[in-house]
Amino acid sequence: MNKKQTRRVLIASLVGSSIEWFDYFLYGTVAALVFNQIFFVTEDPNVGLLLAYASFALAFFIRPFGGVIFSHIGDRIGRKKTLVITLSIMGIATFGMGLLPTYQAIGIWAPILLITLRLVQGLGIGGEWGGALLLAVEYAPPEKRGLYGSIPQMGITIGMLMGTIALWIMTMLPEESFMTWGWRVPFILSALLVIFGLWIRHGIDETPEFKKVQASGEIPKLPIAETLKYHWREVLIAIGAKVVETAPFYIFSTFVVSYATTNLGFTRSSTLAAVMIATVVTTILIPIMGNLSDKVGRKKIYVAGTVGMALFAFPYFWMIHQGSVALLIIATVIALGVIWAPITAVLGTMFSEIFDARIRYTGISLGYQIGAALAGGTAPLVATALLVTFDNSYIPVAIYIIFTAVISLVAVWAMKDRIAVVNK
Repeated sequence: MNKKQTRRVLIASLVGSSIEWFDYFLYGTVAALVFNQIFFVTEDPNVGLLLAYASFALAFFIRPFGGVIFSHIGDRIGRKKTLVITLSIMGIATFGMGLLPTYQAIGIWAPILLITLRLVQGLGIGGEWGGALLLAVEYAPPEKRGLYGSIPQMGITIGMLMGTIALWIMTMLPEESFMTWGWRVPFILSALLVIFGLWIRHGIDETPEFKKVQASGEIPKLPIAETLKYHWREVLIAIGAKVVETAPFYIFSTFVVSYATTNLGFTRSSTLAAVMIATVVTTILIPIMGNLSDKVGRKKIYVAGTVGMALFAFPYFWMIHQGSVALLIIATVIALGVIWAPITAVLGTMFSEIFDARIRYTGISLGYQIGAALAGGTAPLVATALLVTFDNSYIPVAIYIIFTAVISLVAVWAMKDRIAVVNK
């Protein structure tokens, strides 16, 4: 494959992934700032916030179903076709959210319609991640798999950055304007991003590894059945390894938005700015860590990040409790920008290397999406519930972060040895 084709594949993987995650994260941030007031209307603000976070978590539980549906298509018909479908349905759902009437306008139908569109988002992202990753990894030369596999992971933070910037600009509006129509603008404009993403993906050919499976005539009739029958151990390992990558991420990026503003007295703008700066740092570090994993091995990079996560849990909360905006930014940059980067950079490539090409889309999607459902979507909910239960003490939340790191260290310890070495 020539350099022009390589560049197009990587751009297609990154652009599509960024748009999907932009749509997905937009909901998470707006849920913390807006949806608890205009869709989930209750007398107690804490209950409204918990309901908003519950709707955020709900999509995580539908993601494995999206993974199963679209990975079936991906392992049977091809990676490219699947990616076009997932991007389209994600775009339609997000655009629809921007047009929804509020609770004050249509009552109970407002949260019902919002949750329905959120579930559609969950189905889309459930199938998107595996396809975007395999588009990059299955085109990669063996000695550059870590670097290539880290590119779609950058889409996670770029999407989040785009969502945060869009909302940050909108929060400069007067409060009434922001709450009435300002929050809707990023949702509606996302339709333009989706059209661009579909155009980029249109010019991509099917991956070489899928073509080999096609040529061999070994396409499985029911990839999910084969995966669960012969590769269930790898799925469990992937679920466990995903835990430390997903739960702390949502605590440092989503939960902190409401926690720092409501409990610690920070302004909304300074909290979003801290997350934004950390996101820029991690986006830069992800390909660097992916490239490093091609030289020293995926496991070493992953374990270093996971141990760092456990060690920094308590210092993180101590720093943000000092009431200093500078310390809030430094703490968020260290946690989300520096420590999280090596974990996420190698995660996808690591997963792809433990599954056979015939069922790879299904295997990595199951591991990633079930792990995300169990630990990711529930993280802001668990953290908020811990605060309510333990009289606003951050200690249980810090212990929860350490607990996720322990689970993932146990999982990665069980991984096959070949993950730890460079695939020459």
